Amino acid sequence: MTFDPHYIDHVLHEHFEDAKALFLSPLMAIHYAHLVMLADRRIVSAADARLLRDALDAVSASDLRSAPYDGTCEDLFFYVERLLVEACGEDVAGRLHTARSRNDIDMTMYRLRQRESLLAVFAAALALREGLIDLADRHRNTLFAAHTHTQPAQPSTIAHYLLGVIEQLERDAVRLQAAFASTNRSPLGSCAITGTGFPIDRQLTSDLLGFDGPTGNTYGSIATVDYLLESVSATAVLLTGLGRFVQDLLLWCTVEFGYLRLAEGFVQASSIMPQKRNPVALEHARAIASKALGQAAGIVVSVHNTPFGDVVDTEDDLQPLVASMFRDALRALTLVDAAMRSAEFDVARLEARAAEGGTTSTELADHLVRQHDVPFRTAHAIAARVLQARRQRPDAPLGAILATVSGDLIGVPLQYTDAQIADVLSARHFVEMRRTLGGPAPSETTSALAQSRQALECDRQWLAAARGRIAAAEARLRERALAL
Repeated sequence: MTFDPHYIDHVLHEHFEDAKALFLSPLMAIHYAHLVMLADRRIVSAADARLLRDALDAVSASDLRSAPYDGTCEDLFFYVERLLVEACGEDVAGRLHTARSRNDIDMTMYRLRQRESLLAVFAAALALREGLIDLADRHRNTLFAAHTHTQPAQPSTIAHYLLGVIEQLERDAVRLQAAFASTNRSPLGSCAITGTGFPIDRQLTSDLLGFDGPTGNTYGSIATVDYLLESVSATAVLLTGLGRFVQDLLLWCTVEFGYLRLAEGFVQASSIMPQKRNPVALEHARAIASKALGQAAGIVVSVHNTPFGDVVDTEDDLQPLVASMFRDALRALTLVDAAMRSAEFDVARLEARAAEGGTTSTELADHLVRQHDVPFRTAHAIAARVLQARRQRPDAPLGAILATVSGDLIGVPLQYTDAQIADVLSARHFVEMRRTLGGPAPSETTSALAQSRQALECDRQWLAAARGRIAAAEARLRERALAL
């Protein structure tokens, strides 16, 4: 078959290079696993199986990766098949393709690569969680003013804020694990779309490739992309949460806020302005994460209106985009983790501003409800008027202001010294009083951090087990292939 030069330049050459970079190792693993199964089921003779094994052993990965596309074959699969023919003859080499198709080979390759990408993103998210847990543990008592609607809202702690991010990453882990479970199923043996009349053992090839089991329906094994979209979606949710976190960090790095300072290795100066200390690592992380989100959207758009079957739209031209999305997700996670491990919070500045702007006035209202049985709406009105009066007359005694306001609203002037009201309105008191489950009180964040460390350890064990099962399968495959 002779291909048009335009088709070669714009399609086949690109696909050949992509396949070498992404799928050579998965393709070779599939060849070995399928060969072991064919020999085990006596579909291929022992003598032919050994010749095929030796031919596969002779394929040089390094030579393949440096081989230019010469236009004489359609893709990497046929290029490798040609090498096998050269090594053991067409009669023997042709037997390896018994009971399979490029369809199920491709779908299996994609899942092998995708599960590797998922585990890499999972591991990077674990590393970020570990760093944030340690950071939160050091700042359980560091006060700061939390914002809502871009305005100072209430005092909290840096630990409390970071725990919100940490718990989000914990839920991301659940989503990634679910995506891994959907991905880690073997389509091999589904052939073109209807399976095969040969007595193959799909469970054996699944085990040898480290899958949790074979897929079910052979049509769906070739046609479905929901496993891919689940992985993409889980990663996109993670990146969206990461981006919102990074946005806060960048705001905190501004001179106006001055809450956070990145280490020297993560900032750059200006070529013209000597004073500049630009937090470029976080800016790059934000851009890279946004790029990955765009790629995730592109993946969904690329497949949403394709036929339910084996089509190029969901294969050769899509898979490099999938790989790029996972790569950029990994870059963004790793960069944020690295930058935050050496970043420093300005504790004094954070605490000095924690009670500014009336952020503790809710506690004054709560205090009046608890101590004087005032309805909350009335207490809220009292606190609001106290705050307004204090803004109008900054030097007026707090005790006198409260007595006047409460007398006007409830008919009873509540008597407090300035020191007592100042204590009620302090950011430290505000935080200490919020011992609600999940609240910012150090007693609560200490407990929450302990739970997060336990969750982190459980997820580490899951990751180690998943990687261990894959490594064990690779060892079994080498052993079975060697024994042919």
